[in-house]
Amino acid sequence: MPETVTPATELTSHYVAQVTSDLERNVKEQERITAEIASLQEQLAAVQHDHTVLVNVQQALGITQAPAQPEAEAESAAVPSPRQKSDAAPGGKKTRKSTAAPKKAAAKKPVAKPADAAKAAQPTLVELIRRHLLELKEPRSAAEISAELGQAHPERQFADKVVRVTLEGLVAKSHAERTKQGRSVFYTAPKSAAAPEAEAQHAETEH
Repeated sequence: MPETVTPATELTSHYVAQVTSDLERNVKEQERITAEIASLQEQLAAVQHDHTVLVNVQQALGITQAPAQPEAEAESAAVPSPRQKSDAAPGGKKTRKSTAAPKKAAAKKPVAKPADAAKAAQPTLVELIRRHLLELKEPRSAAEISAELGQAHPERQFADKVVRVTLEGLVAKSHAERTKQGRSVFYTAPKSAAAPEAEAQHAETEH
C-alpha cells in the first residue's frame, strides 16, 4: 500500500504546483491587459478631446463649409457615369434609370441651400469676439471673454481654448491688442478700432 500511495501523492503535488503556476500567470496576464485597456482609454479620451478642440478651431476660422464642398462635387461628378453607360447599352429600361438620376440630384440641392444660408446668417466667432472687444472698456482674459460670450449667446458654445486661439489670431492681424499682468494675459480692441467707435458713441450722445 505505501508504494501505491507515494506515486499518487507525488502526482497530486505536481498538478497542484502546475495549477498554482498557471493561476499566477493568468492573474499577471489579466493585470497586464487591464493596464493596457486603461492606457488605451486615456489615449482615446485625449484624442477625442483634441478632435473637439480642432473642430471648434475650424469653426472659429470660418472653414466649416470647406469639407462639404468636395463631397458635393464628388456626388455631382459621379452622377453622369451611370448615365453614359446606360446610353451606350441597348434597351429602354436602362435609359429610364439614367434620366431619374439627375432628378434625385436636383432634389438634394434645395435642402442644402437653406442650411448653407442659415450658417451664413450666423456671425463667425471672429466677428463676435471683435464686436465684444469694441464694447469692452477694460481688458479681459480669454476665459472672461468666453464666459461673457456664452451669456450673450446661450445658443452657441464657446471653449476657452478656442477663444484664446482666436484672440491670438486677431492679435497677429493687429485686430486686437494683448497685455500681460504677471502670468495673466488680457485682450482689448486695438486703439485704431476703438477710436472711431468712441467718436460714434459721442456723436450719438450729442444728438
